[in-house]
Amino acid sequence: MQVYRGMDVGTGKPSPAERAAVPHHLLDICDPTETFSASVFAARAHALVEEIRRRGRRPILVGGTGLYLRAFLKGRLAGTGGDPAIRARLTREAEALGTQALHDRLRPLDPATAARVHPKDLFRIIRALELLETTGRPPSEIRPDLWERPRVAVSALLVLNREREELYRLIDERARRMWDGGLLEEVRRLLAAGYGSDLRTLKSLGYRQAVAYLEGRLPEAEAPAAMQRATRNYARRQLTWFRREPAALWVTVRGWDWVEPLAEKIVARLGQPEIPRDYRTTDVE
Repeated sequence: MQVYRGMDVGTGKPSPAERAAVPHHLLDICDPTETFSASVFAARAHALVEEIRRRGRRPILVGGTGLYLRAFLKGRLAGTGGDPAIRARLTREAEALGTQALHDRLRPLDPATAARVHPKDLFRIIRALELLETTGRPPSEIRPDLWERPRVAVSALLVLNREREELYRLIDERARRMWDGGLLEEVRRLLAAGYGSDLRTLKSLGYRQAVAYLEGRLPEAEAPAAMQRATRNYARRQLTWFRREPAALWVTVRGWDWVEPLAEKIVARLGQPEIPRDYRTTDVE
């Protein structure tokens, strides 16, 4: 979500001071109405990596969106640009029949994908049905074939983790800071600028709770708690996703005293020669 202009508070976008201290890329590159996919991200990120390396610098990919990371590491999604006409038709059907109806349609066609995708996750339900129509195969069956071979040399893949109690406490604090620190004003500006509350971008974490509150569908006392709860659930899904990355080196941290020592270790590790390999291997030191 940090790629979208005007969505700063709710995405935890780096501050102007942080962006001045260290060059950041792929921030504020499209409007909330534009579609931005993992495939587009991978293409843009690889181009940037090559440009950064030509300058003699070392790129560091940071973030928690597992699909985008996998697209970068394993190569772009191959041949899955989608069919806008099918997607538009399925969207109209969802508006007329409801999201649950499309999920019910998906279940007998691809039980594995239906079990993995939440019944209210309209975007992924439509994507699965679209793949079924365009390929004639269940998405769960073709998923391993959706990726090109990796073409990036990675020095290390680190996953920072915390004990669950501390993680949830920090998530709740962060969500509360966003809510009290301008999220509602940011959403009001987006709506006043003409962006519809039905946009996929405004259905992301924090934004959908803010929209629900501003539209009177969620009481003020409940909205921040709903944002906190949804963010904790997302964190659980992130952990599940990264556990499927066997090359990942997990680092458990506590408090904030770890930042500088770990940064020094990472810098030392990045100073070693990069080893081209399939990142799925486990030889990360």
